Amino acid sequence: MTRPAAGSTGGRGAPLCAVLAGLLAAPLVGLAPVPAAAAAPGDPAPVSEDDATVRPVQVEVTRIDPRALTPDAVVTIGGTLTNTGSEALTGLEVRLQRGEVLQSRAALQATDADRDPVTGVATPFQPVPGELRPGGSLAFALTTTVAELQIDRDGVYPVLLNLNGMASDGERRRVGELSTFLVQPPAQPTATTGVAWLWPLVERTHRDAAGRFADDGLADAVEDGGRLDRVLAAVERLPETAPPEGGEPSPAVRVTLAVDPALVEELELMAAGPYDVGEQDDAGQGTEEAAEFLDRLRAVAADHPVAALPYGDVDADALTAAGLSDVVTRSLPGTPDGTAQDDPDAPAPATATGEVPPPAEAGDGTGAGAQILRDTLGIEPRTDLAWAVGGSVRPDTLATLQAGGVRELVLSPDGLTDGTAALGLDGGGAAARTTVPVESGEVEALVADSGLSGLAGAAPPAAGGARVAEQRYLAELSLLALSASGDPAGQTVLVAPTREVDPDPGGVAAMMAAAAQLPWLRPATVSQLGDGPTAATGELGSPDAPGGLEAAGLADVVTAVGVRDDLAGAVVEDPGTTLAPYDAAVARAVSAAWRDDPAAFDTGAAELLTTLGQLRERVTLLSPADGTYSLGSGDAPLVLTVRNDLPFAVRVLLRVQPRGNAAITIDDIGAQVLAPGQRTTLQVPAAVSQSGRFGVVATLTTPDGGPLGDPVELQVKSTAYGSISLIITIGAAALLGLLFLRRLVRFLLRRRRGPEAAAEQPQPQPLPPTRSPV
Repeated sequence: MTRPAAGSTGGRGAPLCAVLAGLLAAPLVGLAPVPAAAAAPGDPAPVSEDDATVRPVQVEVTRIDPRALTPDAVVTIGGTLTNTGSEALTGLEVRLQRGEVLQSRAALQATDADRDPVTGVATPFQPVPGELRPGGSLAFALTTTVAELQIDRDGVYPVLLNLNGMASDGERRRVGELSTFLVQPPAQPTATTGVAWLWPLVERTHRDAAGRFADDGLADAVEDGGRLDRVLAAVERLPETAPPEGGEPSPAVRVTLAVDPALVEELELMAAGPYDVGEQDDAGQGTEEAAEFLDRLRAVAADHPVAALPYGDVDADALTAAGLSDVVTRSLPGTPDGTAQDDPDAPAPATATGEVPPPAEAGDGTGAGAQILRDTLGIEPRTDLAWAVGGSVRPDTLATLQAGGVRELVLSPDGLTDGTAALGLDGGGAAARTTVPVESGEVEALVADSGLSGLAGAAPPAAGGARVAEQRYLAELSLLALSASGDPAGQTVLVAPTREVDPDPGGVAAMMAAAAQLPWLRPATVSQLGDGPTAATGELGSPDAPGGLEAAGLADVVTAVGVRDDLAGAVVEDPGTTLAPYDAAVARAVSAAWRDDPAAFDTGAAELLTTLGQLRERVTLLSPADGTYSLGSGDAPLVLTVRNDLPFAVRVLLRVQPRGNAAITIDDIGAQVLAPGQRTTLQVPAAVSQSGRFGVVATLTTPDGGPLGDPVELQVKSTAYGSISLIITIGAAALLGLLFLRRLVRFLLRRRRGPEAAAEQPQPQPLPPTRSPV
């Protein structure tokens, strides 16, 4: 069966709507078997491919010589045969069957969808010695000549490697096949094709929202044989040439590395020493591997240009659609507003030899992501290039990128209304450079060749192996040379594999090096493409399958960013710098890597919301032990204690409200600054009109009204008198004093008059009886 090739530079392309674009995104014949050739004399009749036992032998090609044919060349194809079936095979024979010559890329890619049998010349069968047992392997080699294949003109020739054999029934039949191409380029190309590579060093984050390692998967990726190890090894294996004037040799081809600062930062943390994984202290196993990988990356970055991706390689389109363009801006490396980084105060990491690399001079107006690469790799990265995730970008996303310092885009053909015009499919020249119209004018752009990009580092590996993929790559480029118009500017192509590229290092290095080794090609860098020919590719287009992050997870991210923005209004110092670690957590949570793993994205988004929500709980009011405050006077202040457990100072508002119609009035004390990691005592002016107990509720908020901590309910006990009570009390005391004075005066007067005065006093008369005595 055929297998679709990658259809976009971002790694998640869809078939193009136009006919030629559809052919471009169709399966690559160089990566998968094609139908049987027309029957030749002595060739057994073909059998239905629906039967799983028809082709039990897997063919891997490791040698196709020469890479480009000459009229008198001897052709050798060799490799390995592996029996994936359940029966032993004997009498193995192999031959080559050639199809009609192809002389344009459109014709080549039409063969990917054409199910007609290949017709043309067939060489005699050549024996493969030995018995091929189930699970076993045999080496094979087939030798023929250009003359025997009747190749007599320039072009690309599809060929089918046809393996016959016999099983236990003794019937001879085809047991394996593999298609590839033979290439005869023009002997005197009219113009060369410049080939540039944009090579991604990107990995999904292995940290949680708090910055802790959730797993040790990055250690696996950078160890010997890991995916990132293979990605870097492909560039390391490029051949080197010494300059004519002498000196140190340098790579024959310069590859532009697209590096995620968050990945480098993560490697720094691992290389710095023991690190926790999950709930286990010092459980990380990748310290040595991370340090060695960073040393290798520094060496490669010293020889090759580096373009800084946004921190976390955020999904800019998904964020913009969700109204989170500020998150995009905070991740960009080309603007001082790009503040996202985990620990801005962390020292530069030491190399494996213990040396700390000197930081490069900081560029003006760039962000934290660029600084991470400067400090760690000792280079000055490019910050004005944006590589669109999925190969397309929304107009409003582009506006955000432009405001953040982006001056050039990398798109796939899907991302433009006439993107295939850049690929040279119809016999015209290929030109990676284009412009995109926007409201303010035009934006420079580069169109990545999705066909060539899909050949580099395909995972799972291409059918037939890396050498077959390389041969298809050469076939595509040779047909561009064949159709060149003779323009001195030549043609240009950009190869930009998927971000999750999983290469065969030797095979991809051979593809990269071809530009410096074959006369119809020339090596170029991504920056140099800006000086090449220009293609008219229309406007920004909407791909058939735009992709993006899952909606439910994005809703949690929107809420989490709302918490962050509310807290930013409370931060005393610069919010961008202060909240950089939390902005980094947001960026890692919305990485484009999560497009292919919606469940993991939802989990990470929920964790992000929890983590940022917990920041609110770290600023809180403390209630007294018994929940009661006592006021000693009518205007005594209410004394409250606030604790700030955040590592930075915040400005807060305290609101204290009485419950019901309590006779207590509490003043507003305005915004208060709380020092980091400390308790602060706040005195709130209060006035009571009567003694007693009053219920009040105290709350803390940010200046924008976001709650901090939990509300605290308090009982305020007052022993002070109010003004009315005081008047009544004073009046009663005065009356009591007067009565006492009156009694005293009367007593003194009686004593002065003596006994006579007492006798003169009328004697009380006895009361009449209340009832009759009878």
